[in-house]
Amino acid sequence: MTSDVSRLIGYYKSPLGRLSRALVREQVMDLAGDVRGKRVLGLGFSTPYLRFTLEKAERVLAFMPARQGASAWPREGPSHTVLCDPLEMPLTDAAVDLTIAIHALEHVADAEELMRELWRVTAPNGHLLLVVPRRRGIWAQRDNTPFGQGNPYSGSQLEKLLRDHSFVPEAWRDALFLPPFQSRFVLKYPRFFERFGRLFGPAMSGVICVRARKEAFPAVPRRKKAERYVRVPGLSPATARSG
Repeated sequence: MTSDVSRLIGYYKSPLGRLSRALVREQVMDLAGDVRGKRVLGLGFSTPYLRFTLEKAERVLAFMPARQGASAWPREGPSHTVLCDPLEMPLTDAAVDLTIAIHALEHVADAEELMRELWRVTAPNGHLLLVVPRRRGIWAQRDNTPFGQGNPYSGSQLEKLLRDHSFVPEAWRDALFLPPFQSRFVLKYPRFFERFGRLFGPAMSGVICVRARKEAFPAVPRRKKAERYVRVPGLSPATARSG
């Protein structure tokens, strides 16, 4: 079940939420690289990770799924948030240079259709940055955080999904090696858990982060959707009747 926006906001205000945001944001910023002059799209609930793009990017949009709900972001200035269907985003073709999708892919009902839509809105040689829960990670096994909800992925599943839809993975990162517990010891020494967990390899991480580049031609065409016809009653002009 998709977390609603109030639960997501509440999590990121908690001590564990603030720590997980800081640890994942480091990987996101490293994978995103220089965003100067780019058109950036945040998809899902990515706003806790997008602030670094506000001053440098040409344009920043935050698309939130209708099922999840939306919240105004950023707190200062005009809102960049759009409530929409992620499978039918209100963007022209090739409109985005970089998409950062967090709490998105694992919650969508049709992951393949989402990938087709992401290919459509991504500019030539543009990039897609995904953050998803690792299927066998401890964070995916516990539902006390947003990373424990939805459909988690293994690295091989994620790579196949990307390549099948004309995105070439270029760089991988792992994050959240600390256990998802609100214990005082975990919250006090998060860096220790991150370093210790990395000794055992990527399998100990809670999330997978990957940057992929768009290929020139789609591997799978968009599905043709049946047109819907709405019967409109015939109306003729009439004058108001006096009482």
